[in-house]
Amino acid sequence: MKPGPMNLITDVAGLSVGQCHDDRLRSGVTVLTADQPFTCGVHVMGGAPGTRETDLLAPDKLVQQVDALVLSGGSAFGLDACSGVADGLRAKGRGFVVGDQPVPIVPGAILFDLLNNGDKTWLRNPYYDLGRAALESAGRHFDLGSAGAGFGALTGRHKGGLGSASVVLDSGITVGALVAVNALGSVTVNDGPHFWAAPFEMDSEFGGLGPCPTLASLQDPIPRKRLGEATTIAIVATDAALTQAQAQRIAVAAHDGMSRAIVPSHTLLDGDLVFAAATGAQPIQDHVRDTFQIGHAAATCLARAIARAIYLAVQMSGDLQPTWTDLHGR
Repeated sequence: MKPGPMNLITDVAGLSVGQCHDDRLRSGVTVLTADQPFTCGVHVMGGAPGTRETDLLAPDKLVQQVDALVLSGGSAFGLDACSGVADGLRAKGRGFVVGDQPVPIVPGAILFDLLNNGDKTWLRNPYYDLGRAALESAGRHFDLGSAGAGFGALTGRHKGGLGSASVVLDSGITVGALVAVNALGSVTVNDGPHFWAAPFEMDSEFGGLGPCPTLASLQDPIPRKRLGEATTIAIVATDAALTQAQAQRIAVAAHDGMSRAIVPSHTLLDGDLVFAAATGAQPIQDHVRDTFQIGHAAATCLARAIARAIYLAVQMSGDLQPTWTDLHGR
């Protein structure tokens, strides 16, 4: 497998990503949508998730497709970004039709960035407007690092951020990942520059340093955030024709990428979650082989996207943590 042309989740044809952030708020929203409704599954492994409409994504539920997915900062307040996206889609006539009423299906997940030195003294929840603006900006190209839902993110050691990556399999199926990294754990080994995800790097996309030369003196992890302050939220996507049950299994597999790139991950203090989206453009030729490869590719893309999020974060006035570049100057 090889990276897609842009090395972004939007290498999956038909998908688009929009983002919006507020410098003063020090937070933002990222929206993934598509030309047509798409199949979606979800899997949660963190102990402190914040979500909207994830119950609807179980294979036995009535609605089998969604219109958009939202990743947002703002903790529970950020779930209002989904309402902004839903209203924007409704204005376009998108949604699950009941009688003469289109009802957009917009699941979402949030991360905690309320203690990152931003101004959180709002009188009216700002995330509705951020969500609506993010939807309106959706396109194939989008920024990584300090952008969207990762704009105000922090991690156990470095400033967090937003990342993406993609691969094209030998079968022609494309797989991509999109992630906002606000983890309790660290993406690098001890205090050095080497990323945990280094074995999966493609084309020096996060520095090309390779794996850490030694793991013999690993430090014991020490929580640097409190209960509810951490979370890594992600979307993996493919153009393969998957059922909702298959999409859920891809979301499960993708969590391996999170655990490869963040140590520790899936803790009680994190709300780690992965959505899996499938546009259905590419038929599955071999059920076992293709779904196995898509799951592996999703995990690999997610690990790479996590490292890219931290690698590409940029320094801003008032930062509470250094960026990877601040510390390692590369």
